[in-house]
Amino acid sequence: MEATGIALRIGATFFFTVMVIFVKLLADAVPLGQVVFFRSAVALIPLVFFLMWTGDFPSGLRTKRPIAHILRCLLGCAALFASFASLKYLPLAHASIIGYLAPVLAVVLARFLLGEQVNSMRWCAVVLGFLGMLVLVVPGVQSAELDQAYLTGVVLAFGMAVFTAGAKIQIRSLAQTENAGAIAFYFALTCACVGAVSVVWGWVRPEPLQLIYLCGAGIAGGIAHIMMTLALQHSEISKLAPFEYLSLIFAVLADFLLFGLLPEGAFYLSTLMILAAMWVTTLRDRQPPGTQASKVS
Repeated sequence: MEATGIALRIGATFFFTVMVIFVKLLADAVPLGQVVFFRSAVALIPLVFFLMWTGDFPSGLRTKRPIAHILRCLLGCAALFASFASLKYLPLAHASIIGYLAPVLAVVLARFLLGEQVNSMRWCAVVLGFLGMLVLVVPGVQSAELDQAYLTGVVLAFGMAVFTAGAKIQIRSLAQTENAGAIAFYFALTCACVGAVSVVWGWVRPEPLQLIYLCGAGIAGGIAHIMMTLALQHSEISKLAPFEYLSLIFAVLADFLLFGLLPEGAFYLSTLMILAAMWVTTLRDRQPPGTQASKVS
């Protein structure tokens, strides 16, 4: 079960990276709200196909926990918009450092809110993965003037990390009783509705290539959310947290393959640290016989 959860989390990280690449390729050509709308609305397509494939459409959309779904959707939507907004005020590297507090916060919240047993191996893996991320990002960070705009960006980025961690806790809780496709479906539907409101501030007519990028972001995002939600059905948050740092490795590889940017020396040290974190949590971390993680219904 845990191996399945890990494999699904790695797959989710890969598809989230693909989604980010498509969004990055759109640059400033398409308004943020329009990007959010397409990314979320198009994501409903793979989500519906997944529910049909599992025989859960439309029956799988029924829920006895609407309030929990609403809270998860609001947290996730807030995290999405805070993430984009922070990039207006912060260098990408600074926003990345603060954003990667989310896996650490998620482990802490899982311990106290869900009652997950977070042993020393898992704490070490999370910290090692976080340090590996810092090794990669910090060398590129230049000193920034601590003006009001910068502090605004810090608050937004930290808010994104908190909202993301909270959303993961809600997903883990919902995953014990709810259909994985339904959890992702309602989130995509919420973000699509919120993104659609931005049409009043003006959208642009996308060119054919931009339309491909917009739809590609939606398809990749939908697949990623399905895999992430399924992963949280099979394994604990503290077990999966170190694998989130794989997105840094995927991103650097994408820069090399798509844009011809060669990784610096720090990348290789960072990769070793992140791989070590995954080795610790995958091969060295074993639950004692008879120990079960607490489940929240």
